[in-house]
Order: sequence, then C-alpha cells, then structure tokens
Amino acid sequence: MTHIIPLPYRPPYDWPAILAYLGGRAIPGVEVVTADAYARTISIGGLPGTISVMQGGDDALVATVDHPDPAILPDVLARLRPMFDLDADPALIAAALSRHPDLAPLVAERPGLRVPGAWDGFEIAVRAILGQQVSVNAATRLAGRLVAAFGEAIAPEYAGTGLTHLFPTPDRLLDADVAATLGMPGARGRAISALAAEAHANPALFARGRGLDPAVAALRALSGIGEWTAQYIALRALREPDALPASDLALLRSLDTGAGRPTPAQLLVRAEAWRPWRAYAALHLWTSDAARIAAALPVPKPAAKRRPPRPVSG
Repeated sequence: MTHIIPLPYRPPYDWPAILAYLGGRAIPGVEVVTADAYARTISIGGLPGTISVMQGGDDALVATVDHPDPAILPDVLARLRPMFDLDADPALIAAALSRHPDLAPLVAERPGLRVPGAWDGFEIAVRAILGQQVSVNAATRLAGRLVAAFGEAIAPEYAGTGLTHLFPTPDRLLDADVAATLGMPGARGRAISALAAEAHANPALFARGRGLDPAVAALRALSGIGEWTAQYIALRALREPDALPASDLALLRSLDTGAGRPTPAQLLVRAEAWRPWRAYAALHLWTSDAARIAAALPVPKPAAKRRPPRPVSG
C-alpha cells in the first residue's frame, strides 16, 4: 500500500547538499540515492517496507511510503522530520554563523544547508563505529557487507531499485562475529557487539532531548566509543545542534588555509564562537571540503572517437 506524506519546511532548503551527503554514505542494499531522491528500506511494527523522499516544491519535500499498515504513518513522519532537519530555522542559524569569518562565505554560498539526521539511531551508531580510522568509502563498503551478512532480505520486487535488505537489528548482531565476517579489527567488532547488547537492553539508548553533554557521556561509557564517535552519533542520531566531532580529519583539513591544520584542541577553542550551532558549522565545513576535493580531481578525458571501418571492395 502506497502513501504520500508532505513534509513542509522553512525555505531555503539545500536539497542537493543533503542528497550529496547521504549519497556518499548510502548503505548498499538499505539506501539508494539518485540525483533527485533518497530511498531506503524500513521496518515498523514487524513489517518491512520502503520510503522515498524527493523535492515537492519550494517549501516542502514529499515522502512516498510503501508499507502494508497505514497506522505507521505518524511514526514515519516523526522520523522523517528530524532525519531531514525540517524544523530548523535557516535564517536564524545563518545569521548566527555569518558573524564568524571562517563560516560567513560558506553560509552565503549555502544558506539553506541542513544537518542530515538518521532513520535509526542504532544504524548510525554502528556506521560510526565502522567508520573509525577509515575513509567514508571504506566505511560504506563495510556497512554493505554487514548488511549482506546479517540483514534481513526484503521482498524481491524491490531488488530492481537496489533496496534488498533491512539494516540488522541489535538482536541480529548480539552474538555475531562481526570482525571475522568483515575482516576488520577485533576491537571494532567487539564495540559493535557491545553496542548491540546495550541497545537490546536499553531501547531508550538513542532517545533525544537529554542534552549534548549527558548524551555524549552516556555513549562514551560504552566499550569502543570515543569522543569522535559519540559526537557524530549526537550530531546525526540525537539531533544535538551543538555537537562537534572536533578530531574529524575533514573538519581539520577544511580549516587549513595554507598555514597548516588546527589541532582538535585548537578547533574546539575556535568553535566556541559557533555555539549553539556547531553541528551546522561542521556541515558547512564538510560540504566545503568535499567541494574542494571534487574540484581538484582531474577532469576525465572524453573517449576517443572510433573511426568507422573502411568499406571492403569486391
């Protein structure tokens, strides 16, 4: 059964930037990002389905929900609004960040930039652990292998869209040997197992509204979760607008103007002026860094035209 949900927001809204961010981190089998839409598998009430979100006009996105139970729609709406940061006030945030020279030109370039959230806190937390000490692309590949090994397959009619599995639940990862299956360090595998055990025992582990410091402290108490991981989870899953993973390589690289990168401690000092919107500052810096890297890539040469074969006489 297909349902359409409008998702209004305060413009401006930088939809291409959201798609670019989510597309670079899309988990194979679970998420698919195209030039104009985000799609993923979902499971609510024990029943699988899919959602797709795209631009619906100048002041709204629109979600298409394919799920057999219409009673899940309020739950879907409650997840999608924070996931796509639809309740943010972009004018307020832009005015605050524009006062700082590091950020003013970035805000002017992308005034509607939002902080991408998460459909599921456990999923983002596992993804963050997989991303420790590796590139975004490497973490994405690991997440895809995790899903293929431990995720539940969904109906084959979705396979043509690239949506094949649900992300594994905590129950499915409780006793899984993640490290051996994925060929990754044992410490990270044990961290995922510990996270699964905690999420299974404490369904409110990723509840929002505790505040940044208590949320980060609770996450850091878990085995294998340090400051960067906790801040990243707080930024995306817990929707803390002041979260800042200060040791993030891309953040530090984005602030290198030729005199060298700041240290994480130096970034924290500089970022005091960005409060209470440090998460939005981080997105501006990440987006700027990604654009700079893309601009530096060599332009592919067009394929040489093949000469048509000579006619053969006789």
